[in-house]
Amino acid sequence: MEDLGLVAWPPEPIGTGRLVLREPEARDRALFIELLSSPEVNAFLGGPRRRDELERETPEVPERWPGSFVVELDGAMIGQILLRRATGHRRPAALGKADLGYMFLPRAWGCGYAAEACAAALDWFDGVLPGEPVVLTTQTANVGSMRLAAKLGFREVERFEAWGAEQWLGMRSPAAPSS
Repeated sequence: MEDLGLVAWPPEPIGTGRLVLREPEARDRALFIELLSSPEVNAFLGGPRRRDELERETPEVPERWPGSFVVELDGAMIGQILLRRATGHRRPAALGKADLGYMFLPRAWGCGYAAEACAAALDWFDGVLPGEPVVLTTQTANVGSMRLAAKLGFREVERFEAWGAEQWLGMRSPAAPSS
């Protein structure tokens, strides 16, 4: 199985009807810090990180590695999409598969941006690694994330307890490779 790190990176920016998915840039640093320190964004992700810690630790160009997309609306970052190999996952069903993660600033919630951006990232993934499944894990209490997983075609594989809450693991069957 190919590794995400072997995929040509960065790809050309990916445009959707309203958004652009692109590689992180230095101008995104302040919004990465806002995203990672937001109590609302991190309510189901183990809680926010301290802003002063993030200011010290966040590199000038944050999260610059294969599978990390900034989601941009009207020239400004509103979120992040992550597609990375699930290597240290607690669930055997997820090991070695691509794992989809996403975070959006609260001001971007409720507008369909996450669905639009995740669908575009998954289309890109299907193009570079055709035939590979993708997994997604979220807390069952995160109703919005559960709805988005269903909308994107993820089907439940299992539920399990971790980090003090019930977790949901879903898998998206790979798109059929075109011949």
